[in-house]
Amino acid sequence: MAPYIEVSSVVGRRERRRRPLLDCVSVRFEDARPVRPFRWPPGGHYFPGWYWAATTRQHVGFESWLGRDRLVLMDFDPAVVGVASQPFWLHWHDGTRERRHAPDFFARRADGLAEVVNVRADDCIAPRDAEAFEVTRRACAEAGWRFERVGVPEAVLLANVRWLSRYRHPRCCRGRSLPG
Repeated sequence: MAPYIEVSSVVGRRERRRRPLLDCVSVRFEDARPVRPFRWPPGGHYFPGWYWAATTRQHVGFESWLGRDRLVLMDFDPAVVGVASQPFWLHWHDGTRERRHAPDFFARRADGLAEVVNVRADDCIAPRDAEAFEVTRRACAEAGWRFERVGVPEAVLLANVRWLSRYRHPRCCRGRSLPG
């Protein structure tokens, strides 16, 4: 049986209280602020930062280089019209204790559909993370959102898109509009 899932997020200037998942289906999570801060621990093995996205014309946070790579690919995808990092907490009870998980990204597509993305390399998924990804997949199916857990992107594609993405910044347009 699927667990009962609630959602909390920060949209605008205030944090929303926990609400049932199905009450949040129409929330514009692509405009949400991250539900937790990005940390830069000294000597840490994560590489968080901010990526300037041409799609949103603002910075979007990431927690790892793998997350940044997925963000670059989403920013280059013409079907993606909005993206936010760590847009909400999913809350559920696993039978023993209360759990929560913040997906890496929420993307809005040009056709209006929503997509939730978790980024983790295939060989770095602990059992606890696999459970959180499965709960996220079920929640997305219940809400009518697309869910994707992505790993390491194909190297040549990523290299090309990263190179091309630099030319989508306004500093390169010199009076012309940004490409899609």
